[in-house]
Amino acid sequence: MTLATPAISGGIAVVARRTIGILLTAFTLAWSVAAAGAPVEVKRVAMIGFTVSDMDRSVAFYADVMAFEKVDDFRLNGPAYDQLTGVFGTNMRIVHLKLGEQMVELTQYLAPPGGRPIPVPSRSNDRWFEHLAIVVSDMDKAYGTLQRHGVQQISPAPQTIPASNVPAAGIKAFKFRDPDNHDLELIWFPPGKGAPQWQKPGDRLFLGISHTAITIGDTTASLAFYRDLLGMKVIGGSLNTGITQEYLDSVFGARVKVTAVSPPAAPAHVEFLEYEAPPGGRPMPLDTRSNDVWHWQTSLVVADVEAAATALRAAGVRFVTPGVIALPKSPLGFSKAIMVLDPDGHAMRLVEP
Repeated sequence: MTLATPAISGGIAVVARRTIGILLTAFTLAWSVAAAGAPVEVKRVAMIGFTVSDMDRSVAFYADVMAFEKVDDFRLNGPAYDQLTGVFGTNMRIVHLKLGEQMVELTQYLAPPGGRPIPVPSRSNDRWFEHLAIVVSDMDKAYGTLQRHGVQQISPAPQTIPASNVPAAGIKAFKFRDPDNHDLELIWFPPGKGAPQWQKPGDRLFLGISHTAITIGDTTASLAFYRDLLGMKVIGGSLNTGITQEYLDSVFGARVKVTAVSPPAAPAHVEFLEYEAPPGGRPMPLDTRSNDVWHWQTSLVVADVEAAATALRAAGVRFVTPGVIALPKSPLGFSKAIMVLDPDGHAMRLVEP
């Protein structure tokens, strides 16, 4: 199955690429100018969320396989949530799962019907790609747990980043999928790598969430959004290539420029994956909606959502919400929110406690 995007070929493709390039340059300039005055200054990643098709199945998977703890289970509907999600007539079941100190938000749309599944095939260089990186204390034991539960593998086996990739040398990683085909990653940090909390002694196998990784088209444009507008800091980067990366992604000829950006509160952060090779990664469909199963949203805490909305609108950022949504008694855990799209269409939900 493929995404519902129009086929573009020949001269039309050339025109489309040029148009996209012009728009991207314009947006980048606008973001840089706006950021020079007052970046939004995201304080922390509150939670990482995505849409699921069967909540009970998803909760069982995350709890049984990786020891996530269910902390909230509730339903939401009404005009405010229609506006927050950009989907009319919503009736949502939302479950919050906790692993370590980090929270994951699962959303099942009971209404309206018609949310589309993740396409098959779907690859790491497609720009709707996003994954959740789950830190483990022992890669071999964690991989064994996944094998016993029969998870769908992306990587043929855990991969160890070679010494030639100095920033990431010694890190072990393994990619797989949940029941809806959301991409997930196990990651193990050797001493001296990753946040200090991942090195604390203990008896837990699955420790917490390190980051969410998103595939992007241009690192400069993404930095203009996340660093210059949202105030996040670059905390690392690497160029991942060679057979290890190919096996990790199950993508032949993978050459990936990785950039990590983070708000002041660690450890959860955002990583950009710019695939310099292979060519052919597909863009995020323009008609993506929050009830499509490939939809993710990352909730970023800011001090003043109204001020953030003003700055983002001045910079030409695309909004999902019509404006700031007030949610004073919402079980979501925040009082105000907006949802916006980054340069590649990944959804970011800016929230105020």
